[in-house]
Amino acid sequence: MIDSLGGLEKDHQLIVRILKENWDIDAWWQQTITVEYEQARGKRKPHQMSDGFHISKSKTITAPAVELYNAWTDNQTRRIWLDDPGFIIRKANPEKSIRITWVDGESHVNVYFYPKNHKTQVSINHGKLPDAQHADKMKKYWAKQLQQLSDQIAK
Repeated sequence: MIDSLGGLEKDHQLIVRILKENWDIDAWWQQTITVEYEQARGKRKPHQMSDGFHISKSKTITAPAVELYNAWTDNQTRRIWLDDPGFIIRKANPEKSIRITWVDGESHVNVYFYPKNHKTQVSINHGKLPDAQHADKMKKYWAKQLQQLSDQIAK
């Protein structure tokens, strides 16, 4: 249906406008359908957003949120488990979240802490990555780093 309304020739915003003008779909679904449409038609790669590529990774670790939060915010502790500890913390909400400018100076990392009984899920969203290859590399990187964090906390 989007094809029949010229979707193949339109950019993201114009496809959203097609959905808004032709169907009773709320804004969240307009964006979701547009991204799926773009991916299905080869106009957008997986993990690609308007500002670059975004990936996520998470791990549940047997430790309280305060301990994991401190492992990210304390420079000495961070150097023990993180291969690239020299990032800049832009904003921190103790035991809840950290917003980071990554060591490349361009991409952004958001770290979220979700307490679950005696464990905490650490969730990482890394955005503004330049291409799909870099996104794949960082997804593997964060899997390794979260395992190193878990191993360090377990000691």
